[in-house]
Amino acid sequence: MADQILSQEEIDALLTAMDSGEVDVEEDQAPKAKAEARAYDLTSQSLMLRDQFDALDEVYDKFVNLLNVQLNTSLQRTVEVMQVSKEIVKFGEFLQAFSNPTGFSIFTMEPLIGTAMMAVEPNLCFSMIDCIFGGAGKSLAKIREFTQIEKAMLKRVYEDILKELQEAWAVAYDIHVVQKKTESKPEFVNLVNTGDLVLIFVFSVNSDEFTGNIHICTPYLMLEPVKDKLSSRYLREKDRAHAFRAQLSVLLRDTHVDIVAEMGKAVQTIGQILEFEPSDIIKLNTGPHDPVVLKVEGIAKYFGTPGIVKGNRAIQIKKLIEKNQGG
Repeated sequence: MADQILSQEEIDALLTAMDSGEVDVEEDQAPKAKAEARAYDLTSQSLMLRDQFDALDEVYDKFVNLLNVQLNTSLQRTVEVMQVSKEIVKFGEFLQAFSNPTGFSIFTMEPLIGTAMMAVEPNLCFSMIDCIFGGAGKSLAKIREFTQIEKAMLKRVYEDILKELQEAWAVAYDIHVVQKKTESKPEFVNLVNTGDLVLIFVFSVNSDEFTGNIHICTPYLMLEPVKDKLSSRYLREKDRAHAFRAQLSVLLRDTHVDIVAEMGKAVQTIGQILEFEPSDIIKLNTGPHDPVVLKVEGIAKYFGTPGIVKGNRAIQIKKLIEKNQGG
């Protein structure tokens, strides 16, 4: 390195050249790159669920509780289920996270249109199968394909889990869950286009011997028709209506209404009415065996039969008048 250091004479010569202008000391000004806008696709990010799907938090909180009980019973060991994440991603990105084999269950959620999916990680699948057959639930050292017997056992496990999912959904919206098919290869799973958004809820299943995750994948388009009923605003309004319902029922019990028993009716002209005389008889449109119409605030509500109770005239209610039945 010593031969690269300038001598004092060379330094003096360089300073002299700089003073005389023979050496340009101005810094090279590289042209600055022009600022340009870049397209930013929000749907490419893993977005956390917004308040339009707040009801799903209640749904899956209940699902966790139900699944805890169900797995502890079916696996005959202490199992803890927890929700670990929730996000919106593209279906293609979600599917890339799984290898072959993985426990896929494709199911419908009637009356919602389309299909949803449950994905159970392979190590958890083998552990649950081992527990069902009386084992400790230890994971395999090397993941392999499922046998036909294992596939049949997993199908039953999926059905039990989906029953709990259907019950959990009742807190927000009544659905009927039906398992359509099971699959183990990701490339054979087709819910929606790879670019369509899906809602992902991930649940961890932990015990002393094993651990693994269960993924519930629901297409956004499947939930879009009922998203208003899954919003935080709808939940608040529903809770508020439920809170006032009991109070309104109490207040209505003490409300006085007019009840009139209509024995019959007749249609007369003004001229006929002016000609009425004492002892004239007006013919009604009903006979002694016809039911009496009981009106509440002028609205026909019941059919009844006239009679006497303890010396008082009374009406015995026989039938409710349907909304479009008329009086």
